[in-house]
Amino acid sequence: FGFVQPLDSLVFQRITTPSSVLQDLISFSLCRGRGDGDKVSYCTFDFFFLGGPLKVSTGSSSQQPCGKYQGEFHSLLCCFPKDPLEDVETWSESVDKVLSCKAGQIAFREFLKSEYSEENILFWIACEEYKKIKTTPEMISSANRIYSEFVQTEAPRQINIDCGTRENITKNISQPSLTSFDSAQKLIYSLMARDCYPRFLKSHMYQGLLRRNDSR
Repeated sequence: FGFVQPLDSLVFQRITTPSSVLQDLISFSLCRGRGDGDKVSYCTFDFFFLGGPLKVSTGSSSQQPCGKYQGEFHSLLCCFPKDPLEDVETWSESVDKVLSCKAGQIAFREFLKSEYSEENILFWIACEEYKKIKTTPEMISSANRIYSEFVQTEAPRQINIDCGTRENITKNISQPSLTSFDSAQKLIYSLMARDCYPRFLKSHMYQGLLRRNDSR
């Protein structure tokens, strides 16, 4: 079962509950819908994300989320061919398992945000998207955005890389290539794998997800 419902057919209801270890992370519960035959006409998803759980129901209403949640849930509610937390136990195998799936990226990002190092995964994801670019104008525009947001000195989300790597990117940013950020991305990947990832596995956030997954 894949969830490919557009945003304008969702009803968002705020559920007031005490904050929990999962409050900044998704908790995704899929209920098979009521329909005729194999056609699912109704399904419910429970999300714990950015400050508390919300109940999301597919239906005919055109009510949309308001404020900051609309943009945040737009990226969250992409097509999931299966329960995105189904593979949560495999995340302990390697940082690549975490980074290779959307739910893992969301979970790791929320953890890094709690450690004030969210810029690491944001930069890594930006580099992954950058390497998929097909046109030169788009590459130049994206290269300058990544540079100004993450690389240049005193950037709003400045990443922790050595001076030589930073200077080399700066020197070549006027003529970027698809490999412009490779060296910096490798450094940030190593930092996350060596320092952040082990703490993530021990965190209340990840351990809570494991317990929830086991209780299903």
